[in-house]
Amino acid sequence: MEDSGKDATEQQKNMIVSWDEMIEKALGNFGWTQFLQCILVSVAMFFDSQQLFIGIFTDHYPTWHCTNHTTTCTSNSDICKLQKSSWEWDGPSSKTVISQFGLECASSFITGLPQSSFFFGCLLGSFLLATMTDTSLGRKNMLILSCLSMSVISILIIFSTNVWIYSALKFLIGFCRSSISTCCLVLLMEKVSTEWRFTVGIIEFVFFTSGYMFLPGVAYANRNSPWKYLYVWISVPAISYSFIAYLFVTESPRWLLMQGRIKEAMEMLKEVNENAANLNPPTEEKRVSFCELYSSIAVLLRTSWAQKRMVGVMGLGLGIGMVYFGMPLAVGNLNYNIYIAVVLNALMEIPSCVVTYFLRNCGRKLSILVFSVGSGICCIVCVVIGSEGVKVGFEVASFFCACTAFNVFLIFMVELFPTCVRNTAASVARQAVVFGCIFSPFLISAGRKNKVFSYGVFGVVIISSTLTLLGLPETRGMPLSDTMDQQQNKEGNFPL
Repeated sequence: MEDSGKDATEQQKNMIVSWDEMIEKALGNFGWTQFLQCILVSVAMFFDSQQLFIGIFTDHYPTWHCTNHTTTCTSNSDICKLQKSSWEWDGPSSKTVISQFGLECASSFITGLPQSSFFFGCLLGSFLLATMTDTSLGRKNMLILSCLSMSVISILIIFSTNVWIYSALKFLIGFCRSSISTCCLVLLMEKVSTEWRFTVGIIEFVFFTSGYMFLPGVAYANRNSPWKYLYVWISVPAISYSFIAYLFVTESPRWLLMQGRIKEAMEMLKEVNENAANLNPPTEEKRVSFCELYSSIAVLLRTSWAQKRMVGVMGLGLGIGMVYFGMPLAVGNLNYNIYIAVVLNALMEIPSCVVTYFLRNCGRKLSILVFSVGSGICCIVCVVIGSEGVKVGFEVASFFCACTAFNVFLIFMVELFPTCVRNTAASVARQAVVFGCIFSPFLISAGRKNKVFSYGVFGVVIISSTLTLLGLPETRGMPLSDTMDQQQNKEGNFPL
């Protein structure tokens, strides 16, 4: 009886390996069908990046001028100490949230509340929606639902009458879009073989960058219009995309297999590679039971190596995310044209994607370490240097390094976990990224008077976060696994 049990276990392991080999073979030829699917999925990142960085223009302090040039009112005066009749905003008072709601003299907590509410919504959404992506809804449905709901609420935000309603709706936008980036990346990487995994990750980054670069143009075209117009302009196209994606985007074949929907998965693989029809899949019951008996979070926390690995990834993500998302939001603190500053930051995403592509054959850990430390050093230089022009240069260099580190980090965290918990693990890791972002708006507001509270803190945090790399394994060239046991068998003895 004991021998027969061992034989059954060994047979099940061989069956899992054959599935993995079958998927790798079926997805190995990267054809036009896969390319178009990757493009269609990645478009969601175009709209996601705009929602992420729109606060740079809608929530910043607009410029102002004196209406009566006396000794009490100069360009260097504190408007909070001047009579309201002695100055006025450049352009309409509805140009930004600060000017429309009269927040020019509000505390750092109030001015940073809308953006912090957005990131807090992202944090809560990642926690509550993660398991639904791995279990009931799947990658495709969650991606479309998140993009559609995010865009609808973004249009409703034009009815905000005060900073509290505005912050509440920003929270809902953050909650709804929290799954977009994770679903998009996981769906892309599960649609291709190991050879093309890094490449499709770059496609996602390119669309994210495109949306970020397009945003300053839209904002500049509406520079003399109310801030609410900007939300409408970026939301309507996203709603249209959601319906198109629902009709043409296909689900992840790996997720379908884990859910026991083998017939659907096989049909999808046949569309990519006709040779998949000659392979005999294992029985449906053995694939279904794994995800039905345990939730993805329970599976993730069941083993000590996965728990320790999650802690390491979360620590790394907190530091990288704080700088990657904090630096663009802080450009308003520089005495520089905000449109040009944002464009310069957005342009850094392009060489970052190119560098990330050439890093595909380099170690993930080494790449993250080098660029994270480089970003931190440039952040600290921004504090001690006096020239504003040179400071902008180091700020842009810091953002470039943070972009590259973040790109590699996203691929790295997906490669660390198997299919059955991959989206959950990636979402939890992103919660750490967002957790650091929650404090960024407050730090940025405080940094208007002393840059140690913004750039100084950013530099120290991202450098410190690289210490977690010591406990994480290298994943370059390793095929994706489907189950926890398969992941452990492939990697052997874990270093954690």
